[in-house]
Amino acid sequence: MSFTSVLMIEKALTSADVEFVTTLHGDEPVSFHVLLQPRGDQADRLLRAIDDLALGEPAAAAREGETPEGEQARDAGAQALEVSLQALRVAGGEADGRLIEDHPLDALRALVEEVGADEVLVLTDPHYVEEFFHRDWASRARHKVGVPVLKLFSHSRV
Repeated sequence: MSFTSVLMIEKALTSADVEFVTTLHGDEPVSFHVLLQPRGDQADRLLRAIDDLALGEPAAAAREGETPEGEQARDAGAQALEVSLQALRVAGGEADGRLIEDHPLDALRALVEEVGADEVLVLTDPHYVEEFFHRDWASRARHKVGVPVLKLFSHSRV
């Protein structure tokens, strides 16, 4: 039997992220269907800066203005998606994926139905403002999909 996971991410997976998600179900084979939404709109930039400040990282908040937008964000997102898919495959999982730009939760619901997913894994950096108001992907996804939604925090690159 194989387990089917839809994995929502916002940046390339680290090796620790890959190890974490590929070992969640022990030795059971897992196929991953990855959705990545490129970063970079003004409202997101402000929220990320607030999150950086809440994490005690004022230098990171100051660098939020350097986040690519538009076509540059799509190119960076496509590269991050490809790196993530390769890493999942090397770790022994089946993996395919796509970029999403508009209506990520509608895309998530459609993909869950399309692939008959057993679960949704939302792997993101902490987003304190959105989480406080239950506007983060995981909180909103729980009301959109008919499968369990697990929220995980990504491992930062150190």
